[in-house]
Amino acid sequence: MREDLLHFAWKHHKLPSNSLLTSKGNPIHVENTGQHNLLAGPDFFNAKLRIDGQLWAGNVEMHIKASDWYVHGHEKDSNYDNVILHVVWEDDVSVFRKDGTEIPTLELKNYIPATLLQGYRKLLENSSTKFVNCENDLKDVNDFLWDSWLERLFFERLEQKSVLIYGLLESSQNDWEKVLFCLLMKNFGLNVNGPLFLEIAKALDFSVLRKVQNDALQTEVLLLGTAGLLDDESSDSYFLKLKEEYNYLEHKFQLVKLYQKPQFFGLRPNNFPTIRLSQIAQLYHTYQNLFTRLIEIRDLNEYYDLFDISTSAYWQNHYTFGKVSKKSTKKLTKNFVDLLLINTIVPLKFCYSRYLGKEINNELIDLLTKIRPEKNTIVEQFDLHGAKTQSAMHSQAKIQLYNEYCTKNRCLHCAVGTHLLKGNN
Repeated sequence: MREDLLHFAWKHHKLPSNSLLTSKGNPIHVENTGQHNLLAGPDFFNAKLRIDGQLWAGNVEMHIKASDWYVHGHEKDSNYDNVILHVVWEDDVSVFRKDGTEIPTLELKNYIPATLLQGYRKLLENSSTKFVNCENDLKDVNDFLWDSWLERLFFERLEQKSVLIYGLLESSQNDWEKVLFCLLMKNFGLNVNGPLFLEIAKALDFSVLRKVQNDALQTEVLLLGTAGLLDDESSDSYFLKLKEEYNYLEHKFQLVKLYQKPQFFGLRPNNFPTIRLSQIAQLYHTYQNLFTRLIEIRDLNEYYDLFDISTSAYWQNHYTFGKVSKKSTKKLTKNFVDLLLINTIVPLKFCYSRYLGKEINNELIDLLTKIRPEKNTIVEQFDLHGAKTQSAMHSQAKIQLYNEYCTKNRCLHCAVGTHLLKGNN
């Protein structure tokens, strides 16, 4: 038994409302179940109940056992002073307010319908062997429910991504250009080097990048040197040129570099840190006020045009210093730009619009519905079980759904799970 089933039964009126009795035998009539609270505090706010003929207005708290009230320390918490009903699966102890008055208790184990219990157990059975608990029913969920739930999940995921962005904004004294630089560095580094690239960006005084970005060579030097990629020894003439230039910049601007170096092992050559850092250096050399440009863009093709960036000339026939390779332009691919839009530009625009007090949710939805869905195991499994993924907005939402609901068995907090359980009872 889990608390979320008690919440579900109460919230969705699955109890025989005309025959409920407290543990003391007093009749309960539910006039309003209250507002479900998913944060700290009582589980339902502002309920209206008639208990033994007396109308009460206040909060409702739920537990598996009544004694959990004391386990959780609610008797010491003023947030629970206004609880008018304690709803439990098993009433094993009386619960009292601070003033010594007893809180009426509703024990649900004799009230929750057997069909609801069976449906809930069926939903959760063999959960460890399934992709998701409801995998066999996904294909039967109607499109309207899916679309509305996925849209909500998409913005829930954006809210989570906002935590990093607002943290960067605070540490940079509200410098949105610096925030953008940090996010781009993180995403240019992808999964392997992303965290380190982010630390490089945070450590780098962004005013220095502003000062040198008119010079393509110095911009590349600044990034490669801060990443520690110019610390090694090489007889390559380009390497020696960059190293000499970095020594000059290091002395001039008192640069600080990280001691950990980016990884090459296990990466495809086009994702080598040398290539990605050269590309981002070219991006910043090309656009002096990148944040402003990105904020102004509305059309997907304009984003693709802006990110039509390649490396400097040296990297067209190199992946590492001193080792010649077959010549290629090494431009940012469309798939890579899509990832930048999904993981950098859209979250940034979401946060910036809120910062300004503006509403651009429809613009963001419109943008991501035009981008192809990401390819990963989560998306592939949902597609395999009949929940087809139409766009990047859907793939982002399904990642959120899987990570925050499915893997945590939060089926009764999920629109699909509650729909299935309500439909079977």
